[in-house]
Amino acid sequence: MASDTGWLKDYIRDIPDFPKPGVTFKDITPLLADAAAFARAVDALCESFADLGVDKVLGIEARGFIVAAPVAYRLGAGFVPVRKGGKLPWQVEKQEYALEYGTDRLEIHRDAVSPGERAIIVDDVMATGGTAAAAVRLVEALGATVAGMGFVLELGFLGGRSRLRGQDPVALVSYGAPSEPVAAARGRGE
Repeated sequence: MASDTGWLKDYIRDIPDFPKPGVTFKDITPLLADAAAFARAVDALCESFADLGVDKVLGIEARGFIVAAPVAYRLGAGFVPVRKGGKLPWQVEKQEYALEYGTDRLEIHRDAVSPGERAIIVDDVMATGGTAAAAVRLVEALGATVAGMGFVLELGFLGGRSRLRGQDPVALVSYGAPSEPVAAARGRGE
């Protein structure tokens, strides 16, 4: 990524012991609340994908919608919501993925992407990579190509990149990357 995005850490708040004791949640609501900082973050993501000829931007429920929609607008692409199971009103493509205890399911409308289209997947956090990998499988099942993936922040110590073989995700800020050891902090756990 060409832009320096280290400044984003000033807009990400740590919430200790949420959602359970021992977990530190990375809260992006201060970033979303600051119009200039949010615009800079959206611009930084768009810069990474500007030359890819993107047709669709998929946003993963729910905070991914907040980031993906302005990225789609800026790139002149359509926006596709990726929802949890049972929330879309029409025919859907489904993909299950593993959670720490059990499974969950993501869905998109069957006509959300078409064969030959180029899509990017955008979410707020990449943690273990489970939801992102499921979103990749949804796009590919409908015959489209995943041209890129973008995240506001990455919890690198959870190894999400390893589940995204063949992809080179863009993360504006990384916590716990090999060059930055972090104690047991976590985001969503997905």
